[in-house]
Amino acid sequence: QVQLLESGGGLVQPGGSLKLSCAASGSIFSINAMGWYRQAPGKQRELVATIASVVTYADSVKGRFTVSRDNAKNTVYLQMNGLKPEDTAIYYCNLDGSLRSSGPTYRYWGQGAQVTVSS
Repeated sequence: QVQLLESGGGLVQPGGSLKLSCAASGSIFSINAMGWYRQAPGKQRELVATIASVVTYADSVKGRFTVSRDNAKNTVYLQMNGLKPEDTAIYYCNLDGSLRSSGPTYRYWGQGAQVTVSS
């Protein structure tokens, strides 16, 4: 029904930058929020940044990461600057939305993009 396709992960040196993209496709009626979570080895998945009625960032990425959204393309981006080794994780795009008017809200996930920060 709804597919999220991520791109832009990779290997970068500390202090470097990467930009992740996530394009949503399928029968989406309305989108309440889009954003990014991440999961490092041995840790729980955590919020990185989301755009809903407000923009929310994890404290650990404030001032370094910027989330943005292109509503016309149903695409969300994550610009990551000043990357640190502790940012190494699999980054998952997410979308909260409904498939019909007054319908329930569902949460969808992308397949994940590996981001590795290492010298």
